[in-house]
Amino acid sequence: MQPSPITKHSIEINGHKTSVSLEDAFWNSLKQIAYERGESSTHLVTSINTRHQFANLSSAIRLFVLEFYKEQLARQDRIKQAEIFSKPIS
Repeated sequence: MQPSPITKHSIEINGHKTSVSLEDAFWNSLKQIAYERGESSTHLVTSINTRHQFANLSSAIRLFVLEFYKEQLARQDRIKQAEIFSKPIS
């Protein structure tokens, strides 16, 4: 039997240790996003924890990562459209 792709990751939120179960792809993406924002993974997870409403923390992190990359793609699409529309018509 193959091991589960989900791994438990320990993290401290507001002085309390907790763990989240995430696939490595989501955990690595979360760390990359935190790095790009110039903040620690702990700070980012604390922020996500403060804002999530209906999902457990693991799900909230997955949704945050998904939304981050969707917004990034939308920004890239807007940049491409702006470049297309800024070109002079020949």
